[in-house]
Amino acid sequence: MTDEYAGWRTGDAAKDAVLADVAARIDSTNDAILRGDTSAPGLSFYYRGKALNGAVAWIQAYRDAGLSFTGTTRYYAPKVTLASGKTTATVLYCSDESKGFNKNRKTGKVDRTPSDQSPYVLYNTRVDENDSGVWQTTALTSHRGDKACVG
Repeated sequence: MTDEYAGWRTGDAAKDAVLADVAARIDSTNDAILRGDTSAPGLSFYYRGKALNGAVAWIQAYRDAGLSFTGTTRYYAPKVTLASGKTTATVLYCSDESKGFNKNRKTGKVDRTPSDQSPYVLYNTRVDENDSGVWQTTALTSHRGDKACVG
């Protein structure tokens, strides 16, 4: 599985730090799915609270279905808004999953059947900086097929 990040450098040090930790959170989640590990250490490093519970449930759903995935997901159009205290931020970004495919964990067979769902997803996240300076995801929602990401 390859994660590609397009436009994830803004030139603003504070915003780039947020984006770096959000990208690392995405990578750690995908790694946990690939390994089928709901207790992977990267999860509690980059998530907390309800967002951590949601990530664990997402990974467990892949395990329960006997699936992993393969291919490439492109993440693009990030928008970072820092709150006035600069320890909370909102990050919106899109993903293109058109080159990513489910993979049967036991057989290794890749399902390349075209999906009837849009491969474009808009993510809306809240991140909070912890005492160690890590931007942890505390809330995350997604909307598949959002017009902001299509086109």
